[in-house]
Amino acid sequence: MSQRLKVNENSLHLVKKIIEDPEVYGIIVESKHGAKILDCGLNARGGYEVGRIITEICLGGYGRAEISSVKYDDFVLPAIFVYSDHPAIALLGSQFAGWRIKVGKYQAIGSGPARALALKPKELYEKIDYHDTSDSAIVFLETSAKPTNEVIEYIAKECKVELNRLFVLLAPTSSLAGSTQISGRVIESGLHKLMEVGLDIKSVSSGFGYAPIAPLHPNSAEAMGRTNDMILYGGVVYLTVEWNDDEELKRMVERAPSLNSNEYGKPFYEIYKEAGYDFYRIDSSLFAPAMVMINNVRTGRFFKAGQLNSLILRQSVTS
Repeated sequence: MSQRLKVNENSLHLVKKIIEDPEVYGIIVESKHGAKILDCGLNARGGYEVGRIITEICLGGYGRAEISSVKYDDFVLPAIFVYSDHPAIALLGSQFAGWRIKVGKYQAIGSGPARALALKPKELYEKIDYHDTSDSAIVFLETSAKPTNEVIEYIAKECKVELNRLFVLLAPTSSLAGSTQISGRVIESGLHKLMEVGLDIKSVSSGFGYAPIAPLHPNSAEAMGRTNDMILYGGVVYLTVEWNDDEELKRMVERAPSLNSNEYGKPFYEIYKEAGYDFYRIDSSLFAPAMVMINNVRTGRFFKAGQLNSLILRQSVTS
């Protein structure tokens, strides 16, 4: 895997862009313990545009995102369309929400370029053969609280950067920016699932995907349920790969969509509630896009599995 791709340096211009014009992007910028904190949805208004830019930042600047809409039967939802020609590094090496931050009583899920400095989780970076070097670190926290000084120190130390070179972006699930960037993870969810069923991620040369953006809900658990539903029942992923064995590839594609889970078929909030609000009690095979398509460029074959489920989407957004 190329070490010339530098996710922190490459996305820094996007961070500076929103810092320079906080009113336009609906964010609040402050300095805390030396670091720059960008509130994109806690106390700030946020919006689709900053959610779109957060998506591109989390991709390390090696992917693009656009806001549009998708029609499901007789209703329409806003949607985010994402693509990258560096999927292993942009999606798994940067965007993947793989850093569980817990310092004292503070907890948050960390994603974005800083992970490639801290190597969180290390095993994933070994699989994709990538690490970043940079004197700046950019992390996105999906959280409903600002980080404490101790959290800021911990992140900077893990990334081996000075406090004044740390940029922390924040948005809760129940904000528009938060909802937008979660749907922007649709390709990453497909890649991660395919990796679990045996696909060598380094064989994937490009990725495209889209997912509807969840209508907001003030209750954090219900907001989280809706954002998951957008990918599980409305997310589409299309990948270009190089693979020697078409039959093996076909089997992996068939195992990838969310409908393979025995918990598939009802809004995620109901599943979450039945699991006692414990993610670890939910069948992990559920966490995948609704539909997965792959084009094997070595043979020209095209494989598709899964389906969109407008009925569950409707239940999710109207309940």
